[in-house]
Amino acid sequence: MTDYFCRDLLRIDREALRGLLRDGEPGRWNIEGRGPLEVRGTCRNGRLLMAHGAGAGQDSTFLQRLRDALAGQGVQTLAIEFAYLQQMRREGRRRPPPRVDRLVDELSFWCDIVSHVDLPRPWLGGKSMGGRVASLLAARDGARGLVLCGYPFHPPGKPERLRLSHWPSLACPTLVVQGSRDPFGNRDEVGGYELPGIARLHWLESGDHDWKPRRTSGRTQAALIDEGAGAIAAFMAAQA
Repeated sequence: MTDYFCRDLLRIDREALRGLLRDGEPGRWNIEGRGPLEVRGTCRNGRLLMAHGAGAGQDSTFLQRLRDALAGQGVQTLAIEFAYLQQMRREGRRRPPPRVDRLVDELSFWCDIVSHVDLPRPWLGGKSMGGRVASLLAARDGARGLVLCGYPFHPPGKPERLRLSHWPSLACPTLVVQGSRDPFGNRDEVGGYELPGIARLHWLESGDHDWKPRRTSGRTQAALIDEGAGAIAAFMAAQA
């Protein structure tokens, strides 16, 4: 884990942040009382508040590439870092995430911070655990829309432990972008689930949990990330 995401950040309050967001300013800041936030791209096709996975933060290669690809597709991403990961950076040692309900509350705070009378609420989304947190918040409080990248339908090797009990409460447009061989839910497994009618699936052929394809597929992770970003941008634009 690097310190790219949180080093050399200007400390600002939420009102200053809202002014920057109204002006469409990209950048990285340390938001008082919350932590780091990076805004990347313009919002031609929408704004997406993104949460990271359990073990890798926003400075992971996957999320860096995905947010670059989304920026190229006209989707502005607002990338946040949960408090437990900030503590990991300070202490220099790994720690497990807290209970998921705490993360849901934390994401809710962030959603309120980046929303205002002049700023419509963003779509919610995330990678793996971050997507699960976003979906739980959407089920609890509602959302404009959801983008779930590598959704953890179940723990690897434990398909009986489904994480779908809250999905019947989802009432917003929902896109899942999933590698076809993701150990957290592959195409054959997910094809047997009863998902809400508002949910759409975009399968990345041969992709794993980080959208890396088999070498024999003839494709690259970069190509699958570009495909996923294009699917996300098109889905968000269609709901505008």
